[in-house]
Amino acid sequence: VLGALLSAHLLIVDPLQPFGNLRIEDYDNELLDLAHDLASRLLPAFENTPQGLPYPRVNLMTGLVDGSRNDTSTAGAGSLSLEFSILSRLVGDPVYEQVARRAVNSLWAKRNNVTGLLGSVIDVNSGEWLGQLSGLGAGIDSFFEYLLKNYILFGDESDLHMFDDAYRSVTQYLRRGRVNCMDEEGIHPIFVNVNMHTGQLATTWIDALQASFSAVQVLRGDIDEAICLHALYYSIWRKFGVLPERFNWQIKMPDVLFYPLRPEFIESTYFLYQATKNPFYLHVGRDILDNLNLYTKVECGFATVHDVRDKTLEDHNYLNQHGANHYIFTTEAHIIPLMAKLRQKVWNLNEMTSYIENSINKQIYTNENELININRDIIKVERNIISIKKKTVNETSVSQIYFSR
Repeated sequence: VLGALLSAHLLIVDPLQPFGNLRIEDYDNELLDLAHDLASRLLPAFENTPQGLPYPRVNLMTGLVDGSRNDTSTAGAGSLSLEFSILSRLVGDPVYEQVARRAVNSLWAKRNNVTGLLGSVIDVNSGEWLGQLSGLGAGIDSFFEYLLKNYILFGDESDLHMFDDAYRSVTQYLRRGRVNCMDEEGIHPIFVNVNMHTGQLATTWIDALQASFSAVQVLRGDIDEAICLHALYYSIWRKFGVLPERFNWQIKMPDVLFYPLRPEFIESTYFLYQATKNPFYLHVGRDILDNLNLYTKVECGFATVHDVRDKTLEDHNYLNQHGANHYIFTTEAHIIPLMAKLRQKVWNLNEMTSYIENSINKQIYTNENELININRDIIKVERNIISIKKKTVNETSVSQIYFSR
């Protein structure tokens, strides 16, 4: 919701209006105000957490509830920094960026000191890893994504250094298959799930959320690897018409049968087209759109496919964006323009610990017990262009997906 409010606000005030005229007459930053209000109500999740990690649940009216759960996913705790940092820079209040970045740094400090890998579930109080599965899918996927997108959007070198270290660990311990993915001989590359401490194979499935990693590889400039990973997921798409939530690469069949309209594969298709301008990816986009209309469209919108085998019965945000440049997406598919001024901040987060703690604990209410906010100045939109190298595309088929223990 926070990302949607921020994205809608930025698109409304965007002077270029690349998606048609989205301006609203007499618009006075109301969506930004709502985003500010929502983020302020989320701050109690960070209150008095010894590890700097947010609790996974918070009551938007009253704050933390007694007996709140202590377990949270790496993606859940570590994928707040993009939206929170955007908000901080739009309203001029560093507290949101600080708490989100503190959570990222806390998770990063708890990676295994041998493999460099993170687990998928952690206790926010003790910092103990409750889920020691390390992969690119559910529970951890957007952590890596946001390290790189934070650098692209804000230009903080520390984000890039963390991402590069994480990418090396992922490549060393999770990647299987031939060394050069474009070679015709050998096993087609795949990223598997492993134990975070040993790097040993933990499961024989991959999930639909991992399909976003091709987009991450494109943004890193690793186009050949992105092409190969995307081809793997497209072969699964072609086999079933949509992506199953979880696919067992050993038996070449779904482990979890539903398809909840996830956008990750579509995002990767978008970025690969932008990087290569190969019309193949336009055809993939058309194939996706045709199948969504064929299998998921209902009278009131689009519905989850319960079983990808027989097509018995979230949104197609990316499908109209194949012509758009200079944008990234949040992990929930909300469009964010690249803006030079988002790289500018007037505070040093390392020197603001006391201010941050006071801000987390401070709540200002009206006589109707409604949280109100201050510092609503808006930063005007400017553009920053990222060039992405062009490559060609190779395809694979589901018959090539094979990896033995």
